Amino acid sequence: MNNKIRQAMVLAAGRGERLRPLTDQCPKPLLKVKNKPLLIHHLERLSHAGFERIVINLGWLGEQIPPLVAEYQTTKNLASVEIIFSQEPQGALETAGGIRHALHHFDQQPFALISADVLTDLDYSALSTQTLKHLAHLFLVANPPHHPEGDFRLGHDGVLLPKEANTKNPALTYSGLGVFDPTLFAPLAPGHRPLRPVLDQAINHQQVTGHSLTGHWLDIGTTERLDEAESATWLV
Repeated sequence: MNNKIRQAMVLAAGRGERLRPLTDQCPKPLLKVKNKPLLIHHLERLSHAGFERIVINLGWLGEQIPPLVAEYQTTKNLASVEIIFSQEPQGALETAGGIRHALHHFDQQPFALISADVLTDLDYSALSTQTLKHLAHLFLVANPPHHPEGDFRLGHDGVLLPKEANTKNPALTYSGLGVFDPTLFAPLAPGHRPLRPVLDQAINHQQVTGHSLTGHWLDIGTTERLDEAESATWLV
């Protein structure tokens, strides 16, 4: 698929249990790094990369997100972007369930997927220009200290294999960034659906590719890693 991808989804519905008490009153995507909410870091970079439609799912304390985004949308960086909020019903839908709930916004076209709680120096044009040969393409990183066993291995031509596969390639960790075909999620029944089983099934059918990222990446999953992001010299 050679056309550029112009739509994205930012996952912003999580509770952020490991970031409590910070997330007791503030949704995780609105926690600030470098005096800017995590979510806004992503929205600005998606806009800069040419994305035209961004879907944001809302869950825990989600009512705080639209007013803040509206403030930033009046600025030059976000004024031309269509931002759609996907309000989820009470109770966590998990990642695949949240995507399934928002799927009608994507007009059956591929979309980039970004977890609001990761930060990277990746140019997001790499998402918009990524060729999607199968049902998904995942951006992978070297295993961080908090996830040393990794998630998947790279096989021939970038096809992903289970981490238990017999290959010399090391296991790598899913970065929380990728490009997806909506048909991966369309067969799912609405409701609570984690992403990992959906990916595992597609990987078993050799329908997921990936590649390893270079550069900086950080998962903002704890207060310690939030502090690490605040002190990172590569992040502006």
